[in-house]
This record gives sequence, C-alpha cells and structure tokens, in this order.
Amino acid sequence: MFVIIAGGGRTGTELAKSLLAEGHRIVVVEERPVVVDRLKQDIPAEFIVLGEASSPTVLESAGIRQAQVLAAVTRDDEANLVISTLARFEFGVPRVIARVNNPKNAWLFTTEMGVDVALNPAALLSNLIAEEMSLGDMMTLLKLRKGEFSIVEEKVHPQAVVIGKPLRTLHLPEKSRVVAVLRKGQLIVPDGDTMLQPVDEVICLTHSSQLKELARLLGRPT
Repeated sequence: MFVIIAGGGRTGTELAKSLLAEGHRIVVVEERPVVVDRLKQDIPAEFIVLGEASSPTVLESAGIRQAQVLAAVTRDDEANLVISTLARFEFGVPRVIARVNNPKNAWLFTTEMGVDVALNPAALLSNLIAEEMSLGDMMTLLKLRKGEFSIVEEKVHPQAVVIGKPLRTLHLPEKSRVVAVLRKGQLIVPDGDTMLQPVDEVICLTHSSQLKELARLLGRPT
C-alpha cells in the first residue's frame, strides 16, 4: 500500500516508521526544514518531501495520484482539512484520514470535507476511559465500522449466568455472536451445543449498543 503522510512531527514520524516496518510504501511531506532534518534520523531521506502539503504541486511531487491512503496529521486543523479536501476531490485518493487537534473543530471533519476517518485523540481517550469503566473486565480488541461494532474479550466469571448452558439457549443480544472460546490454552470454535465454563476467555463480535448487556451476561452477577 502507498501512503502519503502530511506532517512530519512525532505522530507523522511514528506512523512512517510503523508503515515502513510493515512493508508499505510511504512519503512524508513536511514544510519545516528543522523537522525534516530530525525526520531523516528516523527514516531514509528518499521518503521525505520538503514542502507544504496543502500545495497541489507539492502533493503531485509526492506522488499523490498513486496513493491509496493519505493521512493528514499536521498540528494545524485548517491545514489538515485543506489537505484532506485536496486529496479526495482533486486527486481522488480512496482513503483519507485526518487528525483533529482541537476537539472544538471535530464537527468540520466530515465526508463532505473529504475525510473518511477523523482521529480526535481527546475524544478517543475520553470514550475509551468511559467504556472501560462501564464494561468491567471486558477488553476491546478491535473496533470496526468506525466503532459501530467491536471484537471484545472477557473471562467468564465463576458465577456468571451463562455457565453450563448451551450457547443456543442463551439469550445473547441480537447483534452479538460468540466467535471463539479459549479454554486452558486451547482454541474452541463454538457451536450451538458449546457450554461456557468458569474462566473461559470468550471472544465476541458485538454491536456497540449491546456491550453492556454482553458484559452483564459474562461477568459478575449484579
């Protein structure tokens, strides 16, 4: 995959290093010479373009017409929006990701502005803390469809209401499915006759609206 990263600060640098380590092609566009000099200590100079990522000419020189993804991660929200809009509507980049620095500007980062995914660190942290506090021992492994669905893991509490009952008889939330059970180091692909045991590690796919109900069934009785 070819990814253009607009912004060579700490976020852009770590993203570039991670993508390179995974074998992806990348170009980092950064306008500050002092930052470019520091960036060259972490990634090869051939992957860096000096210039303003909000300039169509600079984006062209970075190869944006071949990019599958553009990540606008500068420290300036206005710049990130301009870059995102250019990437989507001028150059037709299939996937555009933008960083939101000021939470008050989050409402601007929409598909109408060319943004597929808006990364708002303050909101992400706040939501994560609130979710972890409300879900007890349930751990979120992966979020899908912009957080609409989640893959979660929870260890079955010794007094949970689901113990010793076939999965087909459990009243699981409508949009929740048990996809795997880890028991004593063994992976079990469950079917309707599978019965959960204490301290089984259960992996589920569930809609975000049903996380609390799922946690109630697998966790400590209230």
